[in-house]
Amino acid sequence: MNKKKLVRFDWAMKYILRNKANFDVLEGFLSNLLKEEIKIQNLLESESNRDENTKKFSIVDLVCTDAKGRQFLIEIQNQREVDYLQRILWTTSKTIVDLLEIGRPYKNVVKVISISILYFPFGNNPEYMYRGKTQFWGINCKQSLILYGKSIESTGVSPITDEDVFPEYYLLDVSRFEDKINEEIDEWIYFFKHGEIREEFKSPGILAASKKLDILSMPPGEKRAYEKYLAYLASETDILGTAKTEGHAEGIAKGRAEGHAEGLVEGHAEGLAEGHAKGKAEGLAEGIAEGITTVVKNLLSIKMDLHTISQATGLTVEQIAEIQKSSTP
Repeated sequence: MNKKKLVRFDWAMKYILRNKANFDVLEGFLSNLLKEEIKIQNLLESESNRDENTKKFSIVDLVCTDAKGRQFLIEIQNQREVDYLQRILWTTSKTIVDLLEIGRPYKNVVKVISISILYFPFGNNPEYMYRGKTQFWGINCKQSLILYGKSIESTGVSPITDEDVFPEYYLLDVSRFEDKINEEIDEWIYFFKHGEIREEFKSPGILAASKKLDILSMPPGEKRAYEKYLAYLASETDILGTAKTEGHAEGIAKGRAEGHAEGLVEGHAEGLAEGHAKGKAEGLAEGIAEGITTVVKNLLSIKMDLHTISQATGLTVEQIAEIQKSSTP
């Protein structure tokens, strides 16, 4: 089974697929996910898209059309972030507000679909694809809410439901995907996870991705920039992994030593066995805490942001801020 190594999708979204000539790749992905034909009209610029120096690829806003003329927001996220659900709620809300000019009627509010491709484990969930939306159901009648008449034939107005108005959210947790291809969208999830497309993949747009995102066909300058980005990702992963390992090891070693000493002292008064067990447990906990504090100070010294340190150590942002404050001369 032949595989073709391709550019990571997060990089492609920021630097390659923004070209109108390459919209067919995105249209294929969207059509597979939403199970209807999607056409991209143009791309909206956001502040994060203009910042070419940032390594955290985040938002790409696409103006798409379907039978209902809906607006689609694709959000690509490849790094851990605290309060992620609140973040995507804020993003979609801001998009809706930004697209409605002051003084325009609310009927011009555009539906937004937020699609997050997550390159990190998102909770302890068994599924790799989730869809969320707002629905109104009658508490007594158990029917969904419909506005503006029952049908266009009887009222001359198309019926409107909550599904036509409120944002929808798709979360694609590629790390949970088990490489089983059951439907066309799974070919895309496989591509997001591995950066590869199998030769037997046939879903719409996937073959265009295989051709246009080939690493070997990248211009030399673009290829060097991409390799630099991959090195950055590897370095950040190593920093977080090393911080966890060193902090845990240092905490255990110190905890054992102090716990043994304290246990011996208390053992003379309360019994050697009981004192040793209690001293070891308390000393271990204290040692691990001091070890984590040391790791936090090291990560702060290399200017790592508080949210990333929180994910690496398990401490809250407030706790990390206190350590930062106490270590400042």
